Order: sequence, then C-alpha cells, then structure tokens
Amino acid sequence: MQHEAHTQEQHRHGQHGTGQNRHGHGHGAHGPASWGTAVRATLHCLTGCAIGEILGMVIGTALGWHNAPTMALAIALAFFFGYSLTLYAVTRAGLSLRTAIGVALAADTLSITAMELVDNGVLLIVPGAMEAQLSDALFWWALAAAFAVAFLATTPVNRWMIGRGKGHAVVHQYHG
Repeated sequence: MQHEAHTQEQHRHGQHGTGQNRHGHGHGAHGPASWGTAVRATLHCLTGCAIGEILGMVIGTALGWHNAPTMALAIALAFFFGYSLTLYAVTRAGLSLRTAIGVALAADTLSITAMELVDNGVLLIVPGAMEAQLSDALFWWALAAAFAVAFLATTPVNRWMIGRGKGHAVVHQYHG
C-alpha cells in the first residue's frame, strides 16, 4: 500500500519511478540536496545568466544607453540564455519542444530570478559600476564580483528547491 501511494505521488510529479529518485532528488522524501548538486545547478544557471548579462551590458554600454534599458536588455538576455541552455539539454534527451519549455520554466525561473536580482543589485550599489565603460576595469571587475555574489546567494536557493524535487531536480529526470 505504501509503495502504491509513493508510485501515485511519483506519477503526479512526472517521476514514474525514474529520474529524480534515481538521482536522489525526489519530492521532499529524501531531505536536503547535496551542496555539490546545488553548486552544479547554480553553475548551470550562472553560465546562461552570465552570457546574457554580459552581452546585454556590452550592447547597452557600447550603444550609450542609459542604465534602465541596459539592465532590462541584460536581464532579458540572461533569462533567454538561461532557459536556452536547459532547452538544449532536455531536447537532446528527447523531449518535445513544448515539454522542454515547461521543464525549463519549472527548472530555472526561480534560480535565474534570484541570480538576476542579486547580481543587478550588486552592480547598482558598486560606486561607478553603472557608469563605467567597456574599456574601464571597473566595468569588468564589478560584473565579475556581481556574478560571484549572485552565485553564493543563489546556491542555497537551488539546494532548497532541488531538495524538494523542484528547480534543477526537474531537469535531472531527463539526463544523468
């Protein structure tokens, strides 16, 4: 009876006895995720965010845009590239594009949001960072520092989500 209830729970969460449980990321039943798993998930998120963020900041700065449109572009591109990396991984694993989009949204939205809030917050509080030009060391150092702080702040968020079978744990059921 307990196995049947557990199987029904897996079915409701799309696990079907493979994937998340095989990787130890079941729905809350396994407790907290390892820090290593959370670090890998956060590095995945950081990669997509950094590609988009850097591209957006470079474009906005090179075109002489004001801070708000530059940040908006950087954030939009961070979400685009963050989701794109997950879409690439799960479609390679055989998911349809429609299903892959759902997985990417479920897996990455909170992580990317946390990362973007923190890294853009850091950029806003570093004196002169938003006025720095591409040729200024401050532009690049502030961006690198913002990513480092965002990584440290987002890793516990990812650990919490993975431990509950959410976030990057959703992706794990489709690839090892």
